[in-house]
Amino acid sequence: MPVILHIETTSINCSTALSAEGMILSHHENFEGRSQAALLSGFIKQEIDFCKSKEIKPEAIAVSLGPGSYTGLRIGLSEAKGLAYSLGLPLIGINTLELLVSKVMFSSMELPEDSIFVPMVDARRMEVYTGAYDFALTPLITPGALILDENSYSDLMSTGRPVFFFGDGSAKAMEVIKRPNAFFIEGISPLAVDMLALAERDYMNRKFIDVAYSTPVYLKDFVTTKPKASKNTGD
Repeated sequence: MPVILHIETTSINCSTALSAEGMILSHHENFEGRSQAALLSGFIKQEIDFCKSKEIKPEAIAVSLGPGSYTGLRIGLSEAKGLAYSLGLPLIGINTLELLVSKVMFSSMELPEDSIFVPMVDARRMEVYTGAYDFALTPLITPGALILDENSYSDLMSTGRPVFFFGDGSAKAMEVIKRPNAFFIEGISPLAVDMLALAERDYMNRKFIDVAYSTPVYLKDFVTTKPKASKNTGD
């Protein structure tokens, strides 16, 4: 398996990892807030320095494409594009919802084979970015933005199959979804170390994204907030 440098900046965390042969060789994380702009370049340099110390070279760059924080997405993809271009390496784009599902699948929990996985990325108010997947990562609900209420995911819940909710938006779901087959897993956030399986899969399938023109997965239009007009009438 190739040497891959992974970059993840879609949440409040900032993380990088270096992998080869199905193993993590090096990784760096920060969990103290939205500090990607200040930390990411330094983390990447440490991964590159590790490669030099072991006399190995990255063979691909993998980056988490979202959905997630608009600022984090732009920072991560910009760094990944620049690195891939400068080193002449292919670029792998990882969907953050699939990344969260993969993290749960590879956890130490024993999960039923008919489990349904519902990753949730926090958005505004009662809105989340979400989807639903089975163990084969087949989408059971098309990824998109959803405003949560007591009827959300009713079709999934009516199957009787165990439905696992996780991600930083799942606390909102816990408030409104009260079904016996709904289970909530805490502490699941996207990290570069969890990108390994998806990135190696895409590398082997030669599923790369365009270094120049690829864009983040926003799932909805980016809306800027205009400043309110000043109440000062003296101008």
